[in-house]
Order: sequence, then C-alpha cells, then structure tokens
Amino acid sequence: MLEQLIQLVILFTVIIDPLSSFAVFTASTASMTPAEKKRTALYAVLAAAAMSYAVLLIGAPLLGLFSVGISDFKIAGGIILAIFGVQMTLGQSMSQNGIKQGSSVPAVAAIIATPLLTGPAAITAIIAAVNDQGLLVTGIAVTIVMGITALMFALPTSVVNRIGKTPIQFMSVIMGMITLAWGIRFIRDGLGF
Repeated sequence: MLEQLIQLVILFTVIIDPLSSFAVFTASTASMTPAEKKRTALYAVLAAAAMSYAVLLIGAPLLGLFSVGISDFKIAGGIILAIFGVQMTLGQSMSQNGIKQGSSVPAVAAIIATPLLTGPAAITAIIAAVNDQGLLVTGIAVTIVMGITALMFALPTSVVNRIGKTPIQFMSVIMGMITLAWGIRFIRDGLGF
C-alpha cells in the first residue's frame, strides 16, 4: 500500500502541479492585501479539494450513468494527460488563464481551483486511480497533495521572490514529461496493452 500511495502522491503532485498554480497565484494576487491573499489561497485550495473529493466519491458511478467504461475513460483521459504533458514540457502553461490584475478574491480563487489545480487531467487521474488502487489510497494521496498545495500557498511573498521563476519552469518541464508518460500509460491500459 505504501508503494501505491507514494506513486499516487507523485502522480497527483505532477498533475495538480502546485508550483505552476502557485506562480499564477502569486502573480494574480500581487495587488491584494495580505488578508486578501490568505483568503484567496484558502478559497482556492478548499474549492479544489472539494472538487477532488467529489470526483473521488462519485466519479466512477457517473461513468456508469453515462455508459462509459473505465477502459474508454482511461483512453480519453490518457489523451488529455498526454496533451497536458506536452504543453507543460514545451513551457505552454495554463498560467494567467483568464485572471486579470485586480480581480476579486472569489474570481481568482475559482480560476486557480479549476482548471489549474483540479482540471480535466486531475479528474481523470483521480477516477482512474480509484479504479486501479482503491478509494482509501487515492483519498489519502489527494489529501497529502492538497496539504502540500495549501502549505505552498501559505508561503510569504519574500520566499517566492527568492525562489524565482527559473526553478519553477524547470520543474514544470520535468513534471510535463512525467505527465506525458502517465498519459501514455493510461492509453495503453485502456487499450489492454
């Protein structure tokens, strides 16, 4: 179980990509007061966690409702993961996805929560992981990654400025390659190879 948990934590960390989302959060909240930044971070992480847990609990039954088999979903999800991985590897992030300077706390939080933290790739990975690894291990992995994300969003701006953009971009490229590999794995699993 520990090995499965570690693999899922790595997978969800790569797909949810708290580093890139954090970079967007930092840029989007630059003009906000410290209290507004904390509220935005809290709302974003809580909304992303709520969506992740909803998918965790009702994702598979929803597939059944729409007569979609897990193999079909893995192929479709693998394609999404592969596209997302290629974009990350080429440096085409989803950053600033509709976020304008001076946007309200709820608006910024909503955009960071989805599609940045819990987008199609994360939803796909959660549903596939529940099918492959079970509800408990997947739930623990989601909780750990959301906890890491919350801690990262709580970092003061001075720490962020010291880290710089280059390490974040470098990690995004590596994470993109891993996401691409997981996408191909999902496609192979869906096809039965």
